[in-house]
Amino acid sequence: MPKLVILGCLSCLLAVSAAATAAVADDKPKGVVELFTSQGCSSCPKADKALETLIREGDVVALAYHVDYWNYLGWTDTMSSKENTERQYSYARMFGRGSVYTPQAVINGREHVNGGDLTQIRNQLESLSTQGRGLSVDVSVIIVQDEMRIRIGSGQGKANVIIAYFDGEQAVDIEDGENRGRRVDYWHAVTNIETVGMWEGKETSLVLPANLLNRKGNGGCAILLQRMNTADTPGAIVGAFVMTNSAVSETANRR
Repeated sequence: MPKLVILGCLSCLLAVSAAATAAVADDKPKGVVELFTSQGCSSCPKADKALETLIREGDVVALAYHVDYWNYLGWTDTMSSKENTERQYSYARMFGRGSVYTPQAVINGREHVNGGDLTQIRNQLESLSTQGRGLSVDVSVIIVQDEMRIRIGSGQGKANVIIAYFDGEQAVDIEDGENRGRRVDYWHAVTNIETVGMWEGKETSLVLPANLLNRKGNGGCAILLQRMNTADTPGAIVGAFVMTNSAVSETANRR
C-alpha cells in the first residue's frame, strides 16, 4: 500500500479573508467510480467514454487507473503503472476474486461492475445509496495561498485519508495492439496515489503544500476517505471530494 505521509493536523481551519482564499466547493458527490482500464484492451474505449460522461456530468468522483498487465499485447499503455495494477489486485482480494479484468468499475470501494456499462454503474451507485452504503462523511478542500487544506467531518469508525492525483484530458493515438489505429480520449488518469493521514471518526483537518497539485497530477486530485479491511486490503469509501486544477485557477482569478 502507499507509504504514509506525515502531515501537520489542525484542530480547525483558520479564518481567512476572501482575498487570501481560493475555495473549491462542489455538491456532495453521489459516489466514487474507479475505472481499471488499459489502452491495450479492445473492450476499454467504451468504458473510457463512460467515465468521461460521468466526469462531464459532475455528480461523482471518477478516476481512471491504467493497468500494465496488457502491455505485452504489443502496445505499452502510456499511462499505466504497477501501482495502479496493485490497487486493482488489492480490490480483487477484498472481493474474494482470484483474477482481475478490464474494464472494471469499482463503486464506492464496495462493489464492481463492467466499466463499459454506464447504466449498470448508475444503478449500482443508486442501489448503494439506497442501502446506506454511499458517502456518509463530508469532505471538503480549500486552497489558502500556498496550502491545500482538507477538512473531514465526523462519523463512525476509522479510515485512511488517500489522495489520488490525476492528469487532465489527453488524446492518445494508439499505434499497435488491439486498439491499433484508434485515437482515444482519456480523462482523470491517476498518476500517483498516497495515504496522507488517518481519520478516527472525529472532525479532522490536514494541510498539504498546494504545489503538489501541479507536481503530481496536472489535472487535479481526489480525496478518498477509505476504510481498510486489512493493512493492505482496501474497503469501503465513506467520503470523497474531487478538485480540478482548472477549478482552482478559475476561483483564484475571480478573487
